Amino acid sequence: MENEEGELEEKIFYQKHFEKKFFSEKTNGILCKTFFENAIRDPLSNEIGKSIIFCVSQNHASKITQLLNIFADSLFPEKYNSDFAIQVTSIIPDAQQFSISFANNNLNGHTRMLEGYLSSKTRVCVTVGMMTTGYDCEDILNLCLMRPIFSPTDFIQIKGRGTRKYTFLYKIKEGGHMEEYKEEKGTFKLFDFFATCEYFEEKFNYDEVLELPPTQAGTGGGDGGGINIDEFESIKPDPLAYYFESRVSLHGMKIDRKFYDQFEETVKNDDTVREHYERGNIKAAEEYIRENLFDKPEEFFSLDKLRKSVQLDRRLWLWEIIEKAFGGIDRFKPKEELLDEELDKFVSIHKPDASHISRIMDFFKAYVTDNDIRDIIEKKEYNRLATNPKLTIADLKDLEEWRDVIPEYVKDYVSLNTFL
Repeated sequence: MENEEGELEEKIFYQKHFEKKFFSEKTNGILCKTFFENAIRDPLSNEIGKSIIFCVSQNHASKITQLLNIFADSLFPEKYNSDFAIQVTSIIPDAQQFSISFANNNLNGHTRMLEGYLSSKTRVCVTVGMMTTGYDCEDILNLCLMRPIFSPTDFIQIKGRGTRKYTFLYKIKEGGHMEEYKEEKGTFKLFDFFATCEYFEEKFNYDEVLELPPTQAGTGGGDGGGINIDEFESIKPDPLAYYFESRVSLHGMKIDRKFYDQFEETVKNDDTVREHYERGNIKAAEEYIRENLFDKPEEFFSLDKLRKSVQLDRRLWLWEIIEKAFGGIDRFKPKEELLDEELDKFVSIHKPDASHISRIMDFFKAYVTDNDIRDIIEKKEYNRLATNPKLTIADLKDLEEWRDVIPEYVKDYVSLNTFL
């Protein structure tokens, strides 16, 4: 950049300066182009899956919204009327209603890509912070970070928008019959343009103790203002350096594991919870945690988030967290281990002969974990077993009297909610 003397001098900008002190239309363009080329598509209509994009500022959100609509108009002619993307920020009238309509799949009407398909015409909400916490839209397939994030709490909240399960459903009448098409949401994609995942996995200091600012004003003569530098607008081409796609491992992200550790420390350090636990009143401890520790700023702890943070394949109970925090148990048992324990109890009580044990084990586990099989057995609609991969009609006949004994036992002694 030229200084006051007309000489060229180098200025250095960092991630946090993007769209605050450093502006680049080329950068924004390549971010939008990369999003369009790699976003997960809706499994039924094949259009861009519903997405939320997080921007630096309201001004940045406005720019990105305009660029997305320009791209959409060129890629999908006559399908959108500058409503492929909508800005959802506090300066936009009815922004809160926009977010509600987006979740209800009627923002600007329904999609034109598949007639009769109840999915929102608007595919992307562009926001800054409005849709970060407390927003529930189950069919989100893409989350896009077009800004750096330095708060672990914000990052957990943002990526949590994509973790809800959802069944995409389309019904159409064909040949006098109502045909139904279903697809389960199996994943979502996080576009991370500022190495946020890397930052929280490798660089963020989770153990740093932050010093509190002084309680009284200092004696210095400064006015508290920041350092002013000239804003810079890049005119150079700004190609994407590289595109790399990876799946999150089964162990999850470090930031999620730290989220659970943080909650466990909170529980252990709470005198009221400890007092209830030492008295053996687990129910009172649970009620206290729900009322005083869950869904509070800044962490927004909840059972669902804690289960995801420890990568447990079943429902996590609050009493288990309390027991682990105070040393009552050393770990959370996975679904298969608990299932084996329930099966061992059944076998020890009913003592089936060896000739039936293998079929009993398979049926017991299938009945406990599969809603469809339980529904078939309870309603005696055995013809539905013809298309069930876990149990056949022949398997059911081979069970003989055990096909009645096992369901009765499970209803009386097994907590099915644990295995959801």
